[in-house]
Amino acid sequence: MQEPLYLKWKQWDCESDCRYNCMIDREKEREALGYGPIKYHGKWPFRRVFGIQEPASVAFSALNLAMHFHGWLSFFILLYYNLPLRQDKKAYYEFASLWHIYGLLSMNSWFWSAVFHSRDVDLTEKLDYSSAVALLGYSLILAILRSFNVRDEAARVMVAAPFLAFVTTHILYLNFYTLDYGWNMKVCVVMAVAQLLIWAIWAGITRHPSRWKLWVVVIGGGLAMLLEIYDFPPYQGFFDAHAIWHATTIPLTCLWWSFIRDDAKFRTSNLLKRAKSV
Repeated sequence: MQEPLYLKWKQWDCESDCRYNCMIDREKEREALGYGPIKYHGKWPFRRVFGIQEPASVAFSALNLAMHFHGWLSFFILLYYNLPLRQDKKAYYEFASLWHIYGLLSMNSWFWSAVFHSRDVDLTEKLDYSSAVALLGYSLILAILRSFNVRDEAARVMVAAPFLAFVTTHILYLNFYTLDYGWNMKVCVVMAVAQLLIWAIWAGITRHPSRWKLWVVVIGGGLAMLLEIYDFPPYQGFFDAHAIWHATTIPLTCLWWSFIRDDAKFRTSNLLKRAKSV
């Protein structure tokens, strides 16, 4: 029997397609008997759409990718076309290059998230997990550098080096030793909580004009993270806790990049005032 093109494209062979249909039939039987969904091989029973394994998570991941691209692009335009530049054509904002790297890592992470949720195989899983860990590790470094206003390059390297070493080791461990889901979850939660606490403390002591945006992102991000910890089965076979977590990060991403742009304006304005007063 010739398989549809969209199934071939997603590498659904006869065996995996049969396993999926058996799972769906089994869930229909359980539902008729009044039982709830159960996990199969550690995963909830999702309903495919044109060969896409988790359509809701794919859609929300793609929207997050789009929001990060829009945020990064608007940040780039603000820096180099709307705000004053130094004589060497570089931005006054001292953290510009760090946020550019953050934008690229974010887009990379959400791209592989969309790919992984569309088809869960060993390669896409490792790329998704590795990209997420890299983004979380870098975000923690960025939180420390910005909240403590670390501007000296040597000091930045000293702060970042141990975190980069740990994140690199962890990614190598996941890819070439064992993909330990429990350990990886603990590492990601610790890095996420640590940076939320750093941003929260800084928001509480700073007089930044846009600190309210920081508070919303911190509180919203903390609440959204609970969806990653307290799992529940997918509603109608599409919307599980992980998919809803992806959805909640979309508006938070818009507000986060808005704060980053405001921070660039705020720091540039302060630096120009100091330059004129000298």
